[in-house]
Amino acid sequence: MKTIKQLLDEKGHVVVSIAAGDSVFDAIKLMAEKGIGALVVMDGPKLVGVVSERDYARKVILQGRSSQTTPVRNIMSAPVVCTRPEHTVEQCMALVTEKRIRHLPVLEGAELVGMISIGDLVKSIIAEQQFMIEQLENYIAG
Repeated sequence: MKTIKQLLDEKGHVVVSIAAGDSVFDAIKLMAEKGIGALVVMDGPKLVGVVSERDYARKVILQGRSSQTTPVRNIMSAPVVCTRPEHTVEQCMALVTEKRIRHLPVLEGAELVGMISIGDLVKSIIAEQQFMIEQLENYIAG
């Protein structure tokens, strides 16, 4: 099974972040511009949370808050569930399923080195299964 390091090497290590004091409006705008569903929340170099479209829907819209005046720190999910580069795709799939989350920041030591989504994990698993099917078909036909 593929490691998260291998997955990030293929996908890329770019992580889009926002500061904890920035407005929720700025966070939602940034997510829309980048076509992503979550941002890591940073306090300087330190990872302090994750904010997602789900957080926005549940903690701003449903609670009648203003996205213009609410800081990200008030709606972000914390503490953050993270993974490491040496973990496998299978381990991460089990983690996101157990914790009912969709995004996993990847830490190497204290350094943020990437972010993976449940979509990245599913895509990797499907590709690996497809490869295995092709290998078995070749073995049977050969």
